[in-house]
Amino acid sequence: MAPQDKSRKPAVAARLLNWYDAHHRELPWRTGPAALSKGERPDPYRVWLSEIMLQQTTVEAVKSYFTAFVRRWPSVSALAAAANDDIMKAWAGLGYYSRARNLKACADLVAAQGGIFPDTEEGLLALPGIGPYTAAAIASIAFARPAAVVDGNVERVVSRLFRIETPLPQAKTEIRALVQQMVPSGRPGDFAQATMDLGATICTPRRPKCMFCPLRADCDALAAGDPELYPVRLAKPEKPRRRGAAFVAIREDGAVLLRKRPEKGLLGGMTEVPTTGWTARLDGETSPDAAPFPSPWKRAGQITHVFTHFTLELDIYRASFGGRAPQGHFWSPPDDLHGEALPTVMKKAIDAAIPGATKRRKP
Repeated sequence: MAPQDKSRKPAVAARLLNWYDAHHRELPWRTGPAALSKGERPDPYRVWLSEIMLQQTTVEAVKSYFTAFVRRWPSVSALAAAANDDIMKAWAGLGYYSRARNLKACADLVAAQGGIFPDTEEGLLALPGIGPYTAAAIASIAFARPAAVVDGNVERVVSRLFRIETPLPQAKTEIRALVQQMVPSGRPGDFAQATMDLGATICTPRRPKCMFCPLRADCDALAAGDPELYPVRLAKPEKPRRRGAAFVAIREDGAVLLRKRPEKGLLGGMTEVPTTGWTARLDGETSPDAAPFPSPWKRAGQITHVFTHFTLELDIYRASFGGRAPQGHFWSPPDDLHGEALPTVMKKAIDAAIPGATKRRKP
């Protein structure tokens, strides 16, 4: 069939929902089809929280964080009442820390409005940290609005289903329009989650399990024999590299010297060991001479961390350091280190100097 043929779209939705009823993933934030059929409705707070956490993060990585968050803060009002530092500590390791700051800002606003989330895409888009995808997902899943929910999994499914030749990201508008045409008036939330589940478990980027796909008879890419060619993507330019140094100071009792980053900017509000600036210069400040205070620094290795827009190389130095923490710094005892709001790059830096230091200690 030609990609523009719309006659099969209702059948596609029906087949996908039938497959989802039997094969949906059990996820801690999800209200499954059986529960929905008994009248149980998804909790907008849990849907919102999961969708914010899932932005640019895998399902497996999110599960434990989500469970810990809802156990500690079971409602949007409880989250709004939490301290910023507590939220940042609970978020540490999940990445993309602006999401945590927006999470708190959004919770504050919703709580101030009576603890009730808007039930439309337009209303949701007015909240901090909620973009078009997240607004569509919450509206569809939590409020049964017929919204087009398009994440990376959905892009892959639809690109193959209709054999879309336009490369991403230019194809996003075309894909969204096709999804909107397929969304059924009944069970739009299940349709959204079914499409995402299909992409995550069957229509995978490599070696898709086409023989098990409920839409194999409808798939233009499979009919052409080349599903892995889709979605079409332009070659990505190599990420620029930045360099710097990180300094791990250790007190006699094993405490590590830390400081808090500025609230604004990359890793805003998170905790770090002292570092130099991060520069693109190959002769950047990566020697112990660039340390923020004098000490007998010894090199402890180098780490590499990939951010969204650049790759960072940090030379790691270690030293014993006694006395009071310098102004703007504080000592974190070894038993407390795991609970600090340390982003992954800082955990790597500390563990390079003190292997295993950021791991949770057994009682």
